[in-house]
Amino acid sequence: MQCPIDGTALVITDRSGVEIDYCPKCRGVWLDRGELDKIIDRAAPPAAPQQAAPQRGYEDRGYKKKKRGGFLEDLFDF
Repeated sequence: MQCPIDGTALVITDRSGVEIDYCPKCRGVWLDRGELDKIIDRAAPPAAPQQAAPQRGYEDRGYKKKKRGGFLEDLFDF
């Protein structure tokens, strides 16, 4: 299959059990039907048990939480 952006041959790789097509030149990523849902399901953290008493968080102490990069950073080396 050819990259729709630059015409380079796409490379197929397996990441966490999901087959992903990507372009080595422009680094574009193409997914087949259902693959995005699989990636999202596998990237979702397991449900944490409920705590009895709320604890003070970083915001209460004046700190800001560092923003997480997202599920694509877990799959690809950016």
